[in-house]
Amino acid sequence: MQRILQGIANKAQREKSYRFRNLYTMLNVQYLLESWRYLNKNAASGIDKISAKDYEKNLESNVNDLVERLKKKTYRAKLVRRKEIPKGNGKTRLLGIPAVEDKLLQVAVARILSSIFEEDFIVHSYGYRSGIGVKEAVKHLTDELQFTYYGYVVEADIQGFFDNIDHTWLLAMLNQRISDKALLNLIAKWLKAGILLENSKVIHPASGTPQGGVISPVLANIYLHYVLDIWTERKFSKDCIGKVTFIRYADDFICLFQRQEEAERFYNILAERLGKFNLELAIAKTQILLFDRNKMLKSKRFSFLGFEFYWGFSQNAKPIVKRRTCPKKLKSSRKTVKEWIKRSRSMKLKFLLKKLNSKLRGYYNYYGLIGNYKSLSLFSYFVECTLFKWLNRRSQMRSMNWKEFVKMLRKYGFQKPFISEKRNYQLSFCFN
Repeated sequence: MQRILQGIANKAQREKSYRFRNLYTMLNVQYLLESWRYLNKNAASGIDKISAKDYEKNLESNVNDLVERLKKKTYRAKLVRRKEIPKGNGKTRLLGIPAVEDKLLQVAVARILSSIFEEDFIVHSYGYRSGIGVKEAVKHLTDELQFTYYGYVVEADIQGFFDNIDHTWLLAMLNQRISDKALLNLIAKWLKAGILLENSKVIHPASGTPQGGVISPVLANIYLHYVLDIWTERKFSKDCIGKVTFIRYADDFICLFQRQEEAERFYNILAERLGKFNLELAIAKTQILLFDRNKMLKSKRFSFLGFEFYWGFSQNAKPIVKRRTCPKKLKSSRKTVKEWIKRSRSMKLKFLLKKLNSKLRGYYNYYGLIGNYKSLSLFSYFVECTLFKWLNRRSQMRSMNWKEFVKMLRKYGFQKPFISEKRNYQLSFCFN
């Protein structure tokens, strides 16, 4: 099956206007069993409360039954369970949790869609793509700012992107590369699936695709590929005199300009472009910023993917682009880890430190950029102080002084900050 997917990718690369047929027939027992390996087995269960472990007990039987329903066209998508997740700023993110069976089928279809559309996506698109993540997007942005002259940055945000994806437009975009009606109808079923709210009410969305749905990321990428990526790269940029660079990670994007008038033109027509596809620009979070190495005192700071970018000086007194953890993200992370330590302080020290270290490694892996060690150290010190405070409030444990606390950390281990970004020649030159 992997060879078949690679064959699809090769054909998509060779023939940019080819529309694929007979993809629905690929959803057979063999392919679904293989796709099971790509499913997150630890994810929350859906409305039927069947976990991945429960489904796996009779995996072949369950998959055979699913394939039979697909062949007879009697498959129906189950309701999607909605869960509100706090974002740390007083707001919540709405996650949709499909049933395991629907997740498995979405994984299989997502692999097919990725094989086709990966060959169409532009190189400046980073989100939800295999082997292309946050670090690559941040590095690309850093290199562009450092080694190419730009004067202006357009920082933009889409209001409620996942909730406002237009189903008709999305299916039309998929139709550009897929002529298999059965597969398109299957995707339409997931888009129209009812959503079970936490108050037990059921709503039927007229637009959007649930965050948390396995297929949502690739559908979101396809939508923004047509809405923003190719429009910016092939149309808007071609009409500009100065250099323009567009970098997108999921629904977060930054556009760099050499000329002020072209930055202003992009800013002025961006809302109209998004509006054509029923998307809305978050005006309060969209702005034009001066970011000029020759006007460092007047240049503004901006944030992208949790990092703050600003101009500074190297040890050789040369202008360099610096990155640090965005202050808002740092504050939010402190609040989150404080609440976790407070809740978990009654755990045995061995397990408490093991889980805490796992969380810290994930944090340092994400924010461990070259030049950001100071922010990591401040976060690490805050975690140590918070841990010291709440361990001393455990009723079954006598109070300990800082010296005893440090000794305890050495015994069980405490994850220290580290830089996860690899230093290549370009970055070595940039940050020396």
